[in-house]
Amino acid sequence: MRFRHFAYVSLMALALAGCNDALETTQIDLSKVKNKVEQPLPPRILNEMAAKSMDRNSPILIRIFKEEGQLEIWKAKTDNRYDKIASYKICAWSGRLGPKVKQGDRQAPEGFYNLTKANLNPNSKYYLAINTGFPNRYDAVNGRTGTDLMIHGACSSSGCYSMTDEQVLEIYAFARDAFKGGQTGVQLQAFPFRMTAENMFKHRMNENFDFWKMLKVGYDNFEVTKRPPEVNFCEKKYVFNQQSSGAFNPGGKCPEMSTPPALTAALASYDKTYELAYTKASKEFDGMAWYDPSEAERKAVVAKQRKGRELAYAPTGTSLEAGKMMKVADLEGMAAAKTATTVAANTVTGSTPADATAGVKTADAAIVNPASVPVPTPNPMESAPTTATAFAPVEQPESVEVASKKPFWKFWGRD
Repeated sequence: MRFRHFAYVSLMALALAGCNDALETTQIDLSKVKNKVEQPLPPRILNEMAAKSMDRNSPILIRIFKEEGQLEIWKAKTDNRYDKIASYKICAWSGRLGPKVKQGDRQAPEGFYNLTKANLNPNSKYYLAINTGFPNRYDAVNGRTGTDLMIHGACSSSGCYSMTDEQVLEIYAFARDAFKGGQTGVQLQAFPFRMTAENMFKHRMNENFDFWKMLKVGYDNFEVTKRPPEVNFCEKKYVFNQQSSGAFNPGGKCPEMSTPPALTAALASYDKTYELAYTKASKEFDGMAWYDPSEAERKAVVAKQRKGRELAYAPTGTSLEAGKMMKVADLEGMAAAKTATTVAANTVTGSTPADATAGVKTADAAIVNPASVPVPTPNPMESAPTTATAFAPVEQPESVEVASKKPFWKFWGRD
């Protein structure tokens, strides 16, 4: 009985692994690709589309989750709701959890971005690329800077989301086909992590938490409707799926707004389940919080992956692999020690080095780049700034956030 049980579990594990491989790996021989820009999606994906009632050229949505290093493609079905059609392991993303704030901070964008056909870059030096659209209107009105933040190949990142060449070939094809089908704006949703109750509790001490709570509104809207939320900006913040008789101005006062009744009811039910889960998490992880690892710590975990490859290949691993839950008291103590060390160093040198603890609250600030963590050899591709010289010019229309589409509330609840 024990042997048969073990055999059954092993077979199930293999079956699940096969399922994950189908989603997260590609099976393309790049040497046989004659035209990467027009390379069709593989039969396995086309077959999956047919099984899920998806047209080959129907609209798509891209979701990114930094912490677990996942990029997902969601595609519209015939009922106009979206379902996940592909998931890829992000090969490299730089920085830590948290939004991009300024040029050169090595942070990858977080937020909601509208991608037009002009965002596709077939001439990228990193095989193929899709410009994320950073900065959007929220970023701009809040003084955030940065250029040419991409989803691209080569597995090397300096503020970008970098995939393998095989992966980006498929991702590019998804977007290309959707634009050919008439989609004018592909929504990119970039999150620090899946915004579950447990994750929100674990990350409650991060100084980006208020920003993340704002993004969570859009996250929840999609979870409830399985349709890209309508995104607007006012009072320097995001607003989602709001009916309004007035115009939205990113830096101006918000007009009178209301949420569609059917959506309000659906969100109320969703929120009730969320609150129960949050209460459960607060009890389970009482006195604990998540330590967000540095990029060097993530790279150290996956350092072996670089062996036998080109220097440019620089996987960064996931935060889930390198991070951990810690006692809040321990985090606070280490933060105090780190602050004291930094102050002492500044007093001796008279300089003001970049704050290695940026992006985290006091309790999370201490454990940054410990000396015991090996740092892989510098990547020559990462040392170059992400400027227009790194990628072929991509036209970025000022109206990138205003894609023409049917207002959300006019079709919500009708299907």
